[in-house]
Amino acid sequence: MNVVIRDATLEDLEKILEIVNHSILHTTANYNYETQNLEVQTKWFEDKKAKNLPIIVADLDGDVVGFGSYGPFREKIGYQYTVEHSVYVINNVIGKSIGSKLLTELIRLAKEQNYHVMIGAIDADNAGSIAFHEKFGFVVTGTIREVGYKFDHWLDLVLMQLILE
Repeated sequence: MNVVIRDATLEDLEKILEIVNHSILHTTANYNYETQNLEVQTKWFEDKKAKNLPIIVADLDGDVVGFGSYGPFREKIGYQYTVEHSVYVINNVIGKSIGSKLLTELIRLAKEQNYHVMIGAIDADNAGSIAFHEKFGFVVTGTIREVGYKFDHWLDLVLMQLILE
């Protein structure tokens, strides 16, 4: 199993879109209801690149099996040193360190870009993701109750943070 973490390209967008749409349809990792299309995903890609924000992929023997990115936590200037990240991997590679490689690289890039804090916003029922983040030193800073609604029930959101040193 040869995994390479690299910058995403436009050619990766269809696979990224497939991963995003799976999470929308089948999980509470993404609170969207409607699947995205290639036009929306391309605009997302171009916006990130224009703002010098990374999009990285996990390439397993030539196939994109995960991706990660980060962006502004909030838009006000006082939050300029804080980013919120996302990491997604396809189901059949969960537990094979691919998510760890993606998050390790995002943390490295955030430090390189002089960010101070990285935030993770995680569905409270996703104990695996919470434990995953704790392994990297993220700490739970709070839970926002019933802030989301999907699959016919209210969802709690756990906020976790890592102070980048």
